[in-house]
Amino acid sequence: MLELKNLTCGYGTFEAVHDLSLALQPGTITALLGANGAGKSSTLMCIAGHIQLHGGSIMFEGRDISTLPAHDRVRLGLAISPEGRRLFKDLSVEDNLRVGGLIRPRSDYAHDREQVLSLFPRLGERLDSLAGNLSGGEQQMLAIGRALMTRPKLIMIDELSLGLMPKVIDLCYQALHKLREDGMAILLVEQNTDRALSVADQVCVLESGRTVWQGSAQEAARDPDLASAYLGLH
Repeated sequence: MLELKNLTCGYGTFEAVHDLSLALQPGTITALLGANGAGKSSTLMCIAGHIQLHGGSIMFEGRDISTLPAHDRVRLGLAISPEGRRLFKDLSVEDNLRVGGLIRPRSDYAHDREQVLSLFPRLGERLDSLAGNLSGGEQQMLAIGRALMTRPKLIMIDELSLGLMPKVIDLCYQALHKLREDGMAILLVEQNTDRALSVADQVCVLESGRTVWQGSAQEAARDPDLASAYLGLH
């Protein structure tokens, strides 16, 4: 579904990611791991069309989308729940979902909203609340829900569990399982390495913008050198 070929990207003349090659299949979860500053968020933002591609290509369902603007990538089926959530905090939960669904026909809204609320019932209780008044967990659910309103084929989620209570993390990971069962491809950036390895099908580890390891999540969990050197596990 998504294939990165020697992706190099960054900000101005600074290159945050170098020669990253990665392929994602439908109905799978790929975890992008590494320390802070490794290039994980930059990778997601480049795929989404928000930072400059310096080299390589981004293929989505066999089409080169490297030069497409961000909104056209969304229309093709690529969505992002960004680091920091970036909600419209002065708008209600309902209106944030409406913003997410603007690229869809208006007649799709009720159905798409119900799909989101079935994943995150708590949002259904807070539809009239301002997004800025939600708890951190509720805001994360809303950020993911807003992305899902575009009916993506691939969703990228940056820092899923950062700062969240364990119960909320469980709810978010339950949603990931359901989305994978429905055939969606998921690219996950996650500081909670143990949790990421427990759900991922494949893993890519970055250090200073370069790939240092790729393989299955099971292989990553069994590799003691990898765990201690790059993933903060001992």
